[in-house]
Amino acid sequence: MFVVTVNFVVHADHLDAFRVAMRAQAKNSLEKEDACAQFDVCYDADKPELCFLYEKYDDAAAFAAHKQTDHFKQFDAAVGPMLVSKSVQTWYCQE
Repeated sequence: MFVVTVNFVVHADHLDAFRVAMRAQAKNSLEKEDACAQFDVCYDADKPELCFLYEKYDDAAAFAAHKQTDHFKQFDAAVGPMLVSKSVQTWYCQE
């Protein structure tokens, strides 16, 4: 299993639009990508501008394919201007 975690800091004036786009991205990833097993979107209860993703893919190749999908490219382009920062980490899980 291959895990991806992402930390976003969103500009306060874009929070609503970001959440709508993120909800659509999670849904698209789960419904359109067989190799995407999990896509959790979490927000900090005290700091709504902080968003954390926990995504599980079959392997690193599946995540690479995820980044080539139309829905990912559209999401990435749309939310880029909404962000203060974005940090991505990848993890290999032993099972």
